[in-house]
Amino acid sequence: MPNVEKPAHAKGDFFVDYEEKVFEDVKAQPGEKALVKFHTVAFEGSIGFVNLLQATRLQRKGFETSILLYGPGVTLGLQRGFPRLGDEAFPGHQNYANQIAKFIAEGGKVYACRFALQALYGHGEPSLLEGIRPVSPLDVLDLMLIHRRENAFVLDTWTL
Repeated sequence: MPNVEKPAHAKGDFFVDYEEKVFEDVKAQPGEKALVKFHTVAFEGSIGFVNLLQATRLQRKGFETSILLYGPGVTLGLQRGFPRLGDEAFPGHQNYANQIAKFIAEGGKVYACRFALQALYGHGEPSLLEGIRPVSPLDVLDLMLIHRRENAFVLDTWTL
């Protein structure tokens, strides 16, 4: 077996050049909008949390940003906790709630489809995190069309 003569990586080392930015830092023009749509189940993968971070970043770049939780995406907007609501049963348990609260506090709008909330996941409007606006299932398409009409940037993610 050959002798490895490279020192082991240590805490604080870098594996990549995280400071180099290849593309320009795009900012919104006045009045530009963005819509981030979630059709993903909470805790079934990272895309739900990643999209919350992307929505927050879009907002900070100056876009008037909205989030649409529909289908299984409504599960990102539910109050959680164990043994009590708001308690963190494991590290990261409140990531969705915390990020949604931050997004709303910074001026973002979050909408949740009432059909998915009740018919698919058995929850009522009181189950939603504070600040999330429940909407009719008929509003889901109209919200998308409004953003399309306004030439908004739309980030659309589906997972099953």
